[in-house]
Amino acid sequence: MYAYRYRSLKKKKIKAAVWLWILLSAFIALLIQTDKSFLTKLGEEGAESCCEKVLEFYLPGLSYSIKDENEWSLVEKVIGVLFSEEDVNTESESYKTQIESDLSYETILAREAADENYVDEKTGKVIPSVGSADGTSLPDDEKEVENTKENVEEQDMAQDQTLKDTDSKEAAAVADGKVVTFAREKLDDFDYLIQNFYQVDNTTTIGSAQLNADALLGKDVRLSHDASTPQILIYHTHSQEGYADSVPGDASMTVVGVGDYLTELLTQKYGFSVIHHTGQYDVGDRDHAYAKAGPALEQILAENQSIEVVIDLHRDGVGNNTRLVTEQNGVQMAQVMFFNGLSRTTKTGDIEYLYNPYIADNLAVSFQMQLKAAEYYPGFTRRIYLKGYRYNMHYCPKTLLIEVGAQTNTLEEAKSAMVPLADLLNKVLTGPQ
Repeated sequence: MYAYRYRSLKKKKIKAAVWLWILLSAFIALLIQTDKSFLTKLGEEGAESCCEKVLEFYLPGLSYSIKDENEWSLVEKVIGVLFSEEDVNTESESYKTQIESDLSYETILAREAADENYVDEKTGKVIPSVGSADGTSLPDDEKEVENTKENVEEQDMAQDQTLKDTDSKEAAAVADGKVVTFAREKLDDFDYLIQNFYQVDNTTTIGSAQLNADALLGKDVRLSHDASTPQILIYHTHSQEGYADSVPGDASMTVVGVGDYLTELLTQKYGFSVIHHTGQYDVGDRDHAYAKAGPALEQILAENQSIEVVIDLHRDGVGNNTRLVTEQNGVQMAQVMFFNGLSRTTKTGDIEYLYNPYIADNLAVSFQMQLKAAEYYPGFTRRIYLKGYRYNMHYCPKTLLIEVGAQTNTLEEAKSAMVPLADLLNKVLTGPQ
């Protein structure tokens, strides 16, 4: 009688334990399906302890470890099934995969070209470029208009007059001395630097480790040799960028023509040895201009190892109602902007496959140019624009990407800006440290 009651009670306990285990398993499975984040919040240790207690109390035989100490115990294997790393991190892994896919090397190159400029700093709106000479798309009925002989002659006369006017104003546009002096104590303040000298795009990040006066002003960016060999390279990733009065198809009236004038000033007035490369890399395919320009840039630098400064001269794009004009010593001219790529995005951090060993050098030379401009030509420069990606600034330590005005500026305004720019280059590259 006692044995029968014992066996009956034992069966009831086993039956209850089985049902409890089934209910517990079902409850856990339900939680997994409905709210995985809840289990995650419990923590691995808490979940493991809970499962161990359940297994030890209801199924003690199953809680023993399997043969090899390096292998998981059965408890751990159960937890691995219920709380698998794959399940817990599904969202994270998916996010990483998506980013890697979205930011493939090919995509980065395309974004690099598209994102380099064309942001209206006043409105924040992105201005698309279609690769036309003036940065805008012409109506179909205007594309077929042919210039008459009289129009061509008028345009030539106007261009000649523009050049004469620019030359006559050249001397007047050069500053006699400092207009503003910045206290070092202010420059040592990171917040002051950001607010007064930089515009950081929301796609990238930077901190005081990179932006500080000691790092930016401590580098000697002066040229190390004379003009017996090439010192400066000027080129144009986007050679098709023109101005409000540019004639489509006339390279002399685009940013290339502005580069010609800068080359003339640097060589004839200041005695630098300059190579002006006029290769076209944005014709028909602007999105891969940086990738296409890279090999040519490498070749030029390999053949002219004496080059110490590389200038990529551009023209920005802004809203059609925005005019980037400043007056310096009585001369109207386009504002310029120095541009730096940080090879870093907010989402992904440092982009390893867009590595640039010269970021600190790039930042130093652009800041020293910016500071000199603020001292001698207040209002001449916009704030240094910092953005992600690399923009071919990894080939040379002293690399400058310079935006000269925008599509709303005239060619004369852009060329006039080259006078103070050449003066600033001379001051930074040859002046006292």
